Amino acid sequence: MQVVFMGTPEFAVPSLEVVANQHQLLAVVTQPDRKRDRGQKVQFSPVKEAALKYNVPIYQPEKVNTQQFRAVMAQYQPEIIVVVAFGQKIPKALLELPVHGCINVHASLLPKYRGAAPIQYAIINGDQVTGITTMYLSEGWDEGDMILQAEEPILATDTAGTLHDRLAQKGAVLLGETLDLISTGNAPRIPQNHEEATYAYKLSKADGEINWQLPAVKIADLVRGLNPWPTAYTFFNAEMIKVWEASPAGQNQGAPGEILAISPDGILVGTGAGSLLLKKLQRQGARILDAHDVANGLRLSIGQKFG
Repeated sequence: MQVVFMGTPEFAVPSLEVVANQHQLLAVVTQPDRKRDRGQKVQFSPVKEAALKYNVPIYQPEKVNTQQFRAVMAQYQPEIIVVVAFGQKIPKALLELPVHGCINVHASLLPKYRGAAPIQYAIINGDQVTGITTMYLSEGWDEGDMILQAEEPILATDTAGTLHDRLAQKGAVLLGETLDLISTGNAPRIPQNHEEATYAYKLSKADGEINWQLPAVKIADLVRGLNPWPTAYTFFNAEMIKVWEASPAGQNQGAPGEILAISPDGILVGTGAGSLLLKKLQRQGARILDAHDVANGLRLSIGQKFG
């Protein structure tokens, strides 16, 4: 099929490659180049970086909801538009442009976790299974009819980063199957049960602050779910400490946030239920270190508190 692809982050790259290798890629649409990181250097989106090798037109509109952009897309007469983590809402005029409409690859088993952060929320909430849904886009956020779904187990060692990478690959495979079904007229169209919908709203750095009143298991899930971004964190003497790795460590009781033990294995901290072993930490402006080394640097002692 003749396809226009719209996507921006690393998650969308495997899907772009499937489209380029299995169909006729007409054009790629991605977010504008942005200044990123401390050096504020202008950087291409991962999708733009990947698309350059395909020698197709690349568009980077600030807004897709304009007559000018729709006119540009209309010139290509795409049979279908594939949207994967693009970053802007697709207006009705674009949804209706291709003969087969617009389809999307979403990183959850819809209608669960509609929204911007389904991978993170699945881990934060302690789920054991998530997955991928391909769907027809509608005017509502992630409300369109579903086409295919595929489950993916969440491992006890998963972070949002590791799960993201597996789901990106699984999403690309499911997208290939979906496009084949649409091209032959055999794609199902399954309405979502909107009453069962849950939402995974966009995360901010503020969501990473650890509440030591929570059970150790919940804090450990938060740490995994926010790794690598926006990262869980706590404070010691007003200094922010990022927590990159932690695990529940039994029922040793202490006050929430209280340091119970320091060993080569890490820093044992009391929580609202059980204790948490901090394993990998990062001080401001420093690199990620074993928690024991950070404890030495901060001169931590038993009885002191985080938070």
